Amino acid sequence: MSSQLKQAMAARVERGEFPGLVALVARGDDVRVETVGVTEFGGDRPMRRDTPFRITSMTKPVMAAVTMMLAEDDVFDLEQPVARLLPELAGQRVLTSPGAGLDETIPPVRPMTVEDLLTFTLGFGNVLSPEGEVDPPYPVVTAWRDLELRLAEPEPRTTLDPDEWIRRFGSLPLIHQPGEKWMYNTGTLVLGALLTRVTGRPLGDLLHERVFAPLGMTSTGFWLPAERIADVPPHYLNGERSTGDPAESWTRPPSFPSGSAGLLSTADDYLAFARMLLRGGVHGGTRLMSEKSVAAMTTNHLSAEQIGSGGFFLGGSGWGYGLAVTIEADEVSGPGRYGWAGGYGTDWFTDPREDLIFIVLSQVSDLLWSGALTEFGKLAYAENP
Repeated sequence: MSSQLKQAMAARVERGEFPGLVALVARGDDVRVETVGVTEFGGDRPMRRDTPFRITSMTKPVMAAVTMMLAEDDVFDLEQPVARLLPELAGQRVLTSPGAGLDETIPPVRPMTVEDLLTFTLGFGNVLSPEGEVDPPYPVVTAWRDLELRLAEPEPRTTLDPDEWIRRFGSLPLIHQPGEKWMYNTGTLVLGALLTRVTGRPLGDLLHERVFAPLGMTSTGFWLPAERIADVPPHYLNGERSTGDPAESWTRPPSFPSGSAGLLSTADDYLAFARMLLRGGVHGGTRLMSEKSVAAMTTNHLSAEQIGSGGFFLGGSGWGYGLAVTIEADEVSGPGRYGWAGGYGTDWFTDPREDLIFIVLSQVSDLLWSGALTEFGKLAYAENP
């Protein structure tokens, strides 16, 4: 790996921003991986190439890919109303405004579709107040918390099973009309319940069968054996270690795996997934997805107004299916880069024009706003594996 990128990573570790980092740069068949530091502040366990991480929202692109595979198999159509597949949602109305009382509703102007779940335009998700506050104490926010839906936080994971989760979600009104606004996170949670229902398979088994096993992703899942979980670094936010031990819940299948933030993975495992997309849905000579489906995933589907409604979540980027798409040149590259970050301090992007994949993994959420992603991303373009 280029000395510049390695030095930039090491400098941030030396300044105490991170206990350690893992970074991967791939161009074509050439891959370079660098590990710096240790897994926790004050610890002595070195970061390794195969260290597993909670990749949180980097789960979303995997969910989108599986959804496209099932659509190709004619299990459902993207234009299909979700309520035909999840009848618990058939009675949902729409709030007159995000801060309205739960009984202040109007009918939906059109049904929520499967594609709305992928594009996060279903009409429900994290709420941004006019002042920029995330999930202010509006009645609908209080209600989803009272229902223990866990719509935003990766941990603790919900104890509800998919059927009970979707029943409770269906008791809430939508916040906006379907197709009107981009709203973060909830779409892939609903998608998890939908895929479980239509296939009759636990979500973890479905993802293993369609993605992890074919791609050789042996260290990716909604849970891992105890000896692997022991290697997962603790999570830090604003310099503070999060409470709780991942070993308490991550060594067994969850009641309802989070399609938004539930996966653990490693740098090389996620590279296999990213390469499959970059190669148009093909891995090792076997086609897992159609080129058309990959193109749909990695193309912006939002209007300028919808991008604006995404606020700091999107930061001006467009959105395909389960991932962001850069539509204008920024500090890192020109348009066309796609990928997504994880709230616990992970990031991935692919630039098809450059045949470039970049993955950086930590468990320090500050990675996302410290300027490190811009710095590392720019240096990845200069890297020659």
